[in-house]
Amino acid sequence: MRLLVAEDDERTANYLVNGLTESGHTVDRAADGATALALALEGIYDALILDRKMPGLDGLVLVRRLRQRDQRTPVLMLSGMASTADRVEGLRAGCDDYVAKPYSFVELLARLEALSRRADRSRRQTTLRVGDLELDPLGRTMSRGGRVIELGRREFLMLEYLLRHVGQVVTRSMLLEAAWTYDAEPHGNVVDMHIHRLRRKIDDGFPRLIHTVLGAGYMIREPEEASPPDLA
Repeated sequence: MRLLVAEDDERTANYLVNGLTESGHTVDRAADGATALALALEGIYDALILDRKMPGLDGLVLVRRLRQRDQRTPVLMLSGMASTADRVEGLRAGCDDYVAKPYSFVELLARLEALSRRADRSRRQTTLRVGDLELDPLGRTMSRGGRVIELGRREFLMLEYLLRHVGQVVTRSMLLEAAWTYDAEPHGNVVDMHIHRLRRKIDDGFPRLIHTVLGAGYMIREPEEASPPDLA
């Protein structure tokens, strides 16, 4: 999953970001509420993890503003304010889950997985398929023709994004957002290099699934479809 962590305490944020990254997620971090709101409104995250008390904009106000704009990204609130009244207030503001500090990291991961399962099925279906290729975003496994294929983390995230947009043109910028953190500065043709590696792994010995759309980006599509003249 691609996650946004909004936490102003540096030590707490580093612990959370490092743990989520080691668990295979792509994580961006905001240190204040206003920055978190701006990032969240881009609509590129699978879930948001928000501190309740942040400089600039309170976590509950942030959630209310997201919901007012019909932004439905799942929100998990982390807070030291843990009374029943605090939890109820958070849930009524639009949070999908509310976890009190201190918390168990294992439990936090489980709650994030539960949020992803409850989210819009059109974006979070258990298995993504095209042709004989299957990818399980939650189990982080991929196979083609029944053969399990190991992918690097960025290769997996890029393939997942392509599979969520089957038959659509996906630009290099879109793939950068899907597989790299917000503040990363990839150089050169890094997307093309990863696509080349991905093709070698999933298309070797099979009909090609990933196609270059000249002057635009890439597309993944069913292998039996006829190739339009601008696809390579």
